[in-house]
Amino acid sequence: MPDDLQELQERAEEAAHHASLVPVTIRMAILAVLVAAVSLLGHRATTEELLSQTKATDQWAYYQSKDIRRRSYEVLLDELGVFALQSPAQAEQTKTKYEKQIDKYKDEQAEIEIEAKKLEEDVKTLERRADRFDLAEVLLEAALVVCSITLLTRKRIFWLVGTVAALAALGIAASGFLIH
Repeated sequence: MPDDLQELQERAEEAAHHASLVPVTIRMAILAVLVAAVSLLGHRATTEELLSQTKATDQWAYYQSKDIRRRSYEVLLDELGVFALQSPAQAEQTKTKYEKQIDKYKDEQAEIEIEAKKLEEDVKTLERRADRFDLAEVLLEAALVVCSITLLTRKRIFWLVGTVAALAALGIAASGFLIH
């Protein structure tokens, strides 16, 4: 193990004397910054997704509460049929009142349902955005590792492959901003 560390140290010292490795080390530093930035974007997108999911869940709970209230009035309306035998005029008045409440809750439910479905669509959009940023982060990390192999092997192909992977990752990250 100490031999491996010594070899890495020697390679690092040697790299300082090789001007051809300067672009590789600069690119690696840039990639490290990009990894951090895309990672932050991914975390924020995931947080937005979770918040939006909570809002959608709350909206559906609100919908259910309106449904329960509406159904309560429907039950009362059914029970009013029994009451109608004793006082038809008052029963008709109460029936009209309950029917208005039922219609009110149906209208409110329709509005709430539209909002809940919109929030669910937002969740799906935010999930796709977070997935793009996560994929870009993984590709940038892989690009950084592949570029670092150049320092050990002195083979330019690793630098080129790392650069291509980094460009692909940046394209994927940029596409995350286009998702609306």
